[in-house]
Amino acid sequence: MLKRASTELTEREKGALLDELPAILARLESEIARIIVGQREVTRQLLVAFLAGGHSIIEGVPGLAKTLIIKSLADATDLEFKRIQFTPDLMPSDIIGTEVIEEDLSTGKRVTRFISGPLFANIILADEINRTPARTQAALLEAMQERQVTVAGQRYELGDPFFVLATQNPIELEGTFALPEAELDRFMMKIVIDYPAKEEEMTILSRTTSSRQPVINRVLDAQGVTSIQSIVRDIPAATNVVEYATRLVRSTRPGTGDATAYTNEWFKWGAGPRAGQSLLLGAKARALLDGRLTASIEDVRSLAHSVLRHRIILNFRAEARGITPDLAVSRLVEEMAD
Repeated sequence: MLKRASTELTEREKGALLDELPAILARLESEIARIIVGQREVTRQLLVAFLAGGHSIIEGVPGLAKTLIIKSLADATDLEFKRIQFTPDLMPSDIIGTEVIEEDLSTGKRVTRFISGPLFANIILADEINRTPARTQAALLEAMQERQVTVAGQRYELGDPFFVLATQNPIELEGTFALPEAELDRFMMKIVIDYPAKEEEMTILSRTTSSRQPVINRVLDAQGVTSIQSIVRDIPAATNVVEYATRLVRSTRPGTGDATAYTNEWFKWGAGPRAGQSLLLGAKARALLDGRLTASIEDVRSLAHSVLRHRIILNFRAEARGITPDLAVSRLVEEMAD
């Protein structure tokens, strides 16, 4: 049964939860670390997006525990988890559900009944999302943005909390469908996962080839997650922090008064206001994870790559010179520090 959050907490209950948050979030990271060896920064960024109520793309070669990380998060929060393997023949009804016609044995009349699809869960792993065509991607886009699906003109609300983690394989591009910019913008962060260090890989090999497997203990439930997501929005961000996030985002837009010379030379399109929202919400969530009650400029700066790398488009000259989105964001962050 889909786990849903109950009624909102009172201000007194929120205050009590706020006092306990550092210990709760430390336990949450610790429980995930029992399963995931290394990848601390990837786990931290994933938790930032999760606590801020945003969706994420995670990109990396096969075998780097992308599925295991999100499954571990679902286990630690006692939320319903569903994995959808995206393929070129996947239809929208395969993920959102469909209506079937049944006969009422008592009356003999035919009635329609909606059978929900795998999107009706709290945490969704959209595995290799770029392997499915635009029609199915559009169905997912409505779910991500509106927290609902529409079937035959009828709207069906999704669970709360609702978190989509999409994965992409950067190696093989044959038979893939690029995500449109409107859908990419709905992902709060794009997280890049790399190979583990040598010592970490030795631990992985030893642990995964043993008969003894660690078990994750539950730290939060649906109510706790939604309460923390509400608290994240209550975390203050000073005017200079908001101003920094605004300047950083506006500096990505070529041909505008806020663009830098570097932007005008190498950028084709910049990020929209949703990027600034993601930076600030992420900064607040990161502050909570560090046990702080105020977001800082460093919080914003640390999330710049994951928030902006999928929202900027470089021009042909930049691509020909080997300039990547990550390099471009690094240059802008350096210029903002001056």
